[in-house]
Amino acid sequence: MADAQDVRRLALSLDGVEEADSDGFDFKVGGRGIVWSYPERVGGKPRVLRTDIAVLYVGDEAEKQALVLGEPDLFFTTPSYDRMPLVMVRLEKVGVERLTELVTDAWHMRVTD
Repeated sequence: MADAQDVRRLALSLDGVEEADSDGFDFKVGGRGIVWSYPERVGGKPRVLRTDIAVLYVGDEAEKQALVLGEPDLFFTTPSYDRMPLVMVRLEKVGVERLTELVTDAWHMRVTD
């Protein structure tokens, strides 16, 4: 089981990653997001940053669909993220080793784009 502190530790261990000011967590490399807190919106109310769910850059729609369809207990998406290469990850269901792989892959895709 991972948490926001694991996300912070992993992201900041990668070259060039900076933490943006946020009530949750928000990590970028070269000004481009790799992983951040899920800004949940419910019924027209102001967004609530969910630090138990991470939004993760995955590079393309094919990877997004593979994750969401292959492991729906771990990954999900919402209509507001349609056509964006982003998935939401339930941190309480992901191990630190897998989270390391996901965050590192997001970082790598951003620095080589």
